[in-house]
Amino acid sequence: MMRFFVFAVPATLASALICFAQTPAPKPPVAPGASAAKPRPSPTGGSRPAPLGADRFYNMIKIGFFSDVYFFRMVPGFVAQFGISSDPSIAAAWTNAKIKDDPVRETNKRGTLCFATSGPDSRTTQMFINFGENNRLDGMGFAAFAHVSEGMDVVDKLNQEYEEKPEQGAIQAKGSAYLTQNFPRLDKIISAVITDPPPVVAPVKPPPAKPAVAPAKPKPVAPAKK
Repeated sequence: MMRFFVFAVPATLASALICFAQTPAPKPPVAPGASAAKPRPSPTGGSRPAPLGADRFYNMIKIGFFSDVYFFRMVPGFVAQFGISSDPSIAAAWTNAKIKDDPVRETNKRGTLCFATSGPDSRTTQMFINFGENNRLDGMGFAAFAHVSEGMDVVDKLNQEYEEKPEQGAIQAKGSAYLTQNFPRLDKIISAVITDPPPVVAPVKPPPAKPAVAPAKPKPVAPAKK
């Protein structure tokens, strides 16, 4: 059975609809720089809390990165981590596709989405959803760029039985073969799409009120002559 949850990126592109289940999905040949997908400007003109992270996330979705991507690190009450391609060639292509850090403007509260890092300016494709109020991560430079706007109850139901047992190096080197053999009940993302925001409709202005017209006064009638 497929289940869904939705990420909303504040004042930016739109929302991302994430579909995940434990069924096979084709792996597209994606790599950094593939596709000419460009992030769209904010429809509201507002500022984004972490624009570089939001743009990376948007472009990963547009080029089809999130196909057969597992939730490989599940820390109960803390985070659900994902973002390593299950195709080793794709994972290798993204290893050095690092982006600069964003300033932390949004706290790591429950339901927010944030890129994982291994040090300054080291974000690539791994990210996590915060299960709890993890504001201690703010001071460590983890800049949340989106939040789960629908379906956090679904995120809470992700399989956590393997916790932190899957080894990231083995996932990078062996991909889905390693995960399906050793952790067969992991949940994974099947697909992700950008959903367009509803069109902004200008309010209809009522027609201007017509000025009141005073009733015509009857003209005096001269008396009939005898």
